[in-house]
Amino acid sequence: MSTAVVVGAGPNGLAAAVALADRGVAVTVLEAAEEVGGGTRSGEAIVPGLLHDHCSAVHPMAVGSAFLRGLDLERHGLHWRWPEIDCVHPLDGRDAAVLHRSVAETAAGLGTDGKRWRLAFGSNTEAYEKLAADIMGPLLRLPSHPLRLARFGLPTLLPASAFARFLRTEGARALFGGVAAHAFQPLHHPVSSAIGLGILTAGHRYGWAVAAGGSRSIGQALASKLRELGGKIETGVRVTHASQLPATDLTLFDLAPGAVAAILGDRLPAATARAYRRFRHGPGAFKVDFAIEGGVPWNHPSARRAGTVHLGGTYAEIAATERQTHAGAMPERPFVLVGQQYLADPGRSVGDVHPLWTYAHVPHGYTGDASQAIIAQIERFAPGFRERIIGMAVRSTSDLPGHNPNYVGGDILTGAKDPAQLLLGPRPGRNPYSTGIPGTFLCSAATPPGPGAHGMCGANAAAAALRYLHRRLG
Repeated sequence: MSTAVVVGAGPNGLAAAVALADRGVAVTVLEAAEEVGGGTRSGEAIVPGLLHDHCSAVHPMAVGSAFLRGLDLERHGLHWRWPEIDCVHPLDGRDAAVLHRSVAETAAGLGTDGKRWRLAFGSNTEAYEKLAADIMGPLLRLPSHPLRLARFGLPTLLPASAFARFLRTEGARALFGGVAAHAFQPLHHPVSSAIGLGILTAGHRYGWAVAAGGSRSIGQALASKLRELGGKIETGVRVTHASQLPATDLTLFDLAPGAVAAILGDRLPAATARAYRRFRHGPGAFKVDFAIEGGVPWNHPSARRAGTVHLGGTYAEIAATERQTHAGAMPERPFVLVGQQYLADPGRSVGDVHPLWTYAHVPHGYTGDASQAIIAQIERFAPGFRERIIGMAVRSTSDLPGHNPNYVGGDILTGAKDPAQLLLGPRPGRNPYSTGIPGTFLCSAATPPGPGAHGMCGANAAAAALRYLHRRLG
């Protein structure tokens, strides 16, 4: 029987392990933390019984993941829940743009931009499964659906600023800009439309779901599936040097490229070592969890029913703050994401006290305290919010790597999603998962298709490893 070791039990490491075990490989996963899940862990932070997601929280890409959907994870405890409204982007005053799962319902609320929104997302949403077969894997390959990919893919090469000019109303532009800002990139850079268009299309197809019982349910379900297939998981095992790794046919790393370079040292080919050590990390996240009484008093009624709320003002304001953050300057009014997962999953709350998940975009390695800036942004669109706070827990850009070493400098995407790294991964080549060492692969969110709890980076890396194994065994 062939053997494999996977270092790191985030969703991609677990996905890779499941894919290998399903093909008869004897897999052992080594995880430094005491629990699996990586960025999908959850736990109590402020009030006993109040459940907070530690990082990844809302999952439009995971709920539609072809790999996860094929595993029957419901049997292992993973159940999806949807809020009444996917996302709201408030503007100053009482205006807001509202994102529904339905393209038609979203378009109906965007006034004169409704027809343009339907044009951008209608047919692509209907054909999402065909698109996903191409966009959720390495891009340097022959596409399965070339015409459909071209229709979707050409706009993704544009700067988000160019796509925003396609929209005419301030609400629609802000709504798109808030989703595009998930890339942590300046919105005038090439390919900065890609992540926004991908999230919006997947969301219109499958909705912005949350995992019942917290995002931890994703990692726990994958771990349960792995054990069912005969795989093993060892927690509390921190790998820092190649000498700690047993001899196996395959080794996969769910780690940032710099960490892999440190572990493998001069075993790596020189070109790979240079690429991994020069791997670029992006701006950071400054995370604050709140315990709030009675919910957030949003000005706009739709925000009180939305699983996600984006706080950034107009498109122009979002673009300006993302430029500042990327340049290393802390904006006075940072872009803030707010998660109200308890609306879809009420078991996370304790009576009328609810967990509120937030983070702000801040410069890489930011050493200041952004908690008051986050509160001020919420107060801007929900006056009276401060009075409802009964507790808060803060994770700065220096705290985040202690919780998950892949988040270097607070970079929760595991690498800057600039054009080269978004399209090619950590090093040029047709196989972004290969380290150049036979049988050794990278499977983290540093590889295509990038961040999210979808598990596709791990599944793709496992497929590359299995092809190697097949060639070796003849």
